[in-house]
Amino acid sequence: MATYAIGDVQGCYPELQRLLEKLRFDPACDRLWFCGDLVNRGGQSLDTLRLVYTLRDSAIVTLGNHDLSLLAIGQRKQDAQARVNPELREVLFADDAPTLLEWLRNQKLLHHDEALGWTMVHAGLAPSWTLKQAQRCAGEIERELSSSRHPRLLKNLFGNRPAAWSSRLQGIERMRASINTLTRMRFCDVNGRIDFEGKGVPGTQKPGMYPWFEVPGVRRRDTRIVCGHWSALGRFAGMGIHAIDTGCVWGGKLTALRLDAEEPQYITIDAEPHRKKPPGGGD
Repeated sequence: MATYAIGDVQGCYPELQRLLEKLRFDPACDRLWFCGDLVNRGGQSLDTLRLVYTLRDSAIVTLGNHDLSLLAIGQRKQDAQARVNPELREVLFADDAPTLLEWLRNQKLLHHDEALGWTMVHAGLAPSWTLKQAQRCAGEIERELSSSRHPRLLKNLFGNRPAAWSSRLQGIERMRASINTLTRMRFCDVNGRIDFEGKGVPGTQKPGMYPWFEVPGVRRRDTRIVCGHWSALGRFAGMGIHAIDTGCVWGGKLTALRLDAEEPQYITIDAEPHRKKPPGGGD
């Protein structure tokens, strides 16, 4: 039995198929962790969702910002849905869209496995959060998304404020701050205030900003963390952090990290030849 975490797929269905073949993945005994952003930009988001859905008994998914965006668009009227990009339209107007979106809506924001000693999140954790605080904040969102109240949260999902999580926040603002931290954060200041524009490699950020895992005074957590979201960072291992968004959708690689081995093992496959990074980079 093996457990693998897989970085941002973003609709890169052929690469995901090839990676699973390279892993010799057996759903009867192996397990997959997906770091989020299953959809958007790769061209085959519907096929990707269908594949992961068929593997749902063997897979754990943490939602990324693109996944949440799809869920939010799914709450709009059909004429508004018809104006989004063709790749997401294909998902929204598929016959099995209700099943796929309901399943996606019930996925996690954070997953922790005590026995393996690993925690998975799409983007990162607030510098002040302990693991228990992060689990509590993620759980608040997960409960809201899986309840009958989810349309209100999805309608108010977007926005850069509040830019930092605080225990004083309540209601939608508290959940939006948690979502921004868990699914959008790369650089932040010592108070956890996120720089939403900074997407480059460490060293390119504004003064006073740090990679979220290098903030002075960041909480020490007794767990290894696997995450995605930051394609410019690429594969990174340090300070208990293992980042595995290796930019498949931009012509890089799709990466799996074996979590149950004595030492973490990386397995990669190259992106399809037609993929390339656009001018100005990507998110």
